[in-house]
Amino acid sequence: MGSYEDFYRRSLDQPEAFWAEQARLIDWEHPFEQVLDASRPPFARWFVGGRTNLCHNAVDRHLATRAHQPALVFESSETDERRQYTYAQLHAEVNRMAAMLRALGVARGDRVIVYMPMVPEAVFTLLACARLGAIHSVVFGGFAAHSLAVRIDDARPALLVTADAGMRAGKVVPYKPLVDEALTLARHPPAQVLVFDRGLVSGSPFIPGRDVDFATLGREHEGAQVPVTWLESSEPSYILYTSGTTGRPKGVQRDTGGYAVALAASMRHIYTGQPGEAMFTASDIGWVVGHSYIVYGPLLNGMTTVLYEGLPIRPDAGVWWRLVEQLRVSVMFTSPTAIRVLKKQDAAFLKRHDTSHLRYLFLAGEPLDAPTHAWISDALPSTQVLDNYWQTETGWPILGPCPGVQARPRKLGSPGTAMYGYRVKLLDGLSGAEVTAPNQKGVLVIEPPLPPGCLSTVWGDDARFVSTYFTSFEQPVYNTFDWATRDEDGDYFILGRTDDVINVAGHRLGTREIEEAISGHPGVAEVAVVGVKDELKGQVVMAFVVPKDPARLQREEDRAVLEREVMDTVGRTLGAVARPAGVLLVAHLPKTRSGKLLRRGIQAVAEGRETGDLTTIEDPGALEAIQAALKARGPGV
Repeated sequence: MGSYEDFYRRSLDQPEAFWAEQARLIDWEHPFEQVLDASRPPFARWFVGGRTNLCHNAVDRHLATRAHQPALVFESSETDERRQYTYAQLHAEVNRMAAMLRALGVARGDRVIVYMPMVPEAVFTLLACARLGAIHSVVFGGFAAHSLAVRIDDARPALLVTADAGMRAGKVVPYKPLVDEALTLARHPPAQVLVFDRGLVSGSPFIPGRDVDFATLGREHEGAQVPVTWLESSEPSYILYTSGTTGRPKGVQRDTGGYAVALAASMRHIYTGQPGEAMFTASDIGWVVGHSYIVYGPLLNGMTTVLYEGLPIRPDAGVWWRLVEQLRVSVMFTSPTAIRVLKKQDAAFLKRHDTSHLRYLFLAGEPLDAPTHAWISDALPSTQVLDNYWQTETGWPILGPCPGVQARPRKLGSPGTAMYGYRVKLLDGLSGAEVTAPNQKGVLVIEPPLPPGCLSTVWGDDARFVSTYFTSFEQPVYNTFDWATRDEDGDYFILGRTDDVINVAGHRLGTREIEEAISGHPGVAEVAVVGVKDELKGQVVMAFVVPKDPARLQREEDRAVLEREVMDTVGRTLGAVARPAGVLLVAHLPKTRSGKLLRRGIQAVAEGRETGDLTTIEDPGALEAIQAALKARGPGV
């Protein structure tokens, strides 16, 4: 195929010819008339006029040659269950699911909220929505009722699909009660709820006229055949909510044709999975990685995809590698946090399994530190460990390797170079001038048009799409809100966030959302939330709270009670994933003279770093007091 540099340059210099070529990787019911319409920047429409369908490309088109090949393997170390579905069986299950959704009134363009654990029925639901032309919106099962209600009100779904419960670390996590609470909080609740009963919770009450039993409805539609609904390429396929700095989650809207082409191309060029091979992505369908590389990407590529429910260390730290051995996994994808968890375990668990056929282990979600990269590379001597960098918004990598085009030397700490289709630049954070010198810090931006597969807008809010992503600089560029450097070889190194979003083990959490939750506690006067560097998770949430009653600062017992209550408040409101790792009560918060919280200074103090130039601070003593309080508290958050 030639050098990657030539491949990359062609994607930028001849984008229409380049992407027309990639579009041959999927089926089109009607050919597109125009590869790219960028007449209304920064919006871009890809493969205009073409009609296609994600479900057809992921399932139906493989039946002629792969009907009896495993398409989906489900493994739960929580329930000790394994289920396997061939492409023919997956096709039957998705058709039945589509018939169930249709019977409940779901039609083209309707939204379906999916609040499900990692079970095959969740995958059937997503593919069935795609088959019908409905728009799915998966909400991660760890989110609390309030967070679910906010997303319901934004999407205004026709239906919500859930389960009685999920399981994590051997504990049952009830879903149905959270759904019931969310629907009482929501202003626009769906008329019906489809409930998959796993038998994990007894006596979960059904609400007559609203709740529908999955098994009962499923029996009524056994053997159903539902025709594919062909969508124009730019019609939305799904909404996936990501935290924003405004406190209101953003609904990332994905198109259909561009996404299908981008994923199919990435499977060939970046992840290099071969049809018939197995890919194991150890993520959750509630996150973008699960959408792109558990559900759609591997199936578009005719592979076997592995759906795993459980932790990487239960029943022991060898569970993932046992799956790799048994299923002969050739491509694996997980997060640096998961590898750091495994790094704490006995390496013998890994070495007792044959991983020789695992060609690649891809890691993404937060920056991959060099020691973790080195450790897992040594532990898997026959496997290339490759970092890659992207976002919920982009749907596939911005930076990474491209071994399907040309293998390049790995650099510890770097996700790689700019991926084809992305015109990546570094801009000075203040002047907006391009940073061209090697190893100089800048804000990572992308010149529009964004390539296929990236978000087409924010659901229901084109203005927010533009104002959030394209107005940070005088020139209209997409802002990733990450600092980075680029070396003389063109390899990038991600340095951290420029905005107020915290990245905890790959989960992006808005500081504003957490602060609003904490402010709801009657004993809290003010709060500042920052992300503090953590060896295991990348960052953890730390909350600095000013109590309404200053006397609480003087009594150790009172402090402990309020700190615990603040943590519990966040857990109830936003879910365990947002629960602070630490809460510190302080008398004052450092602010600028204009009243803006100096989160950057607080974060620097919490991480034991120099605060830098804080000439705008109103009261330097506030930071000094925080420093003293942290020192008195001792190591750790």
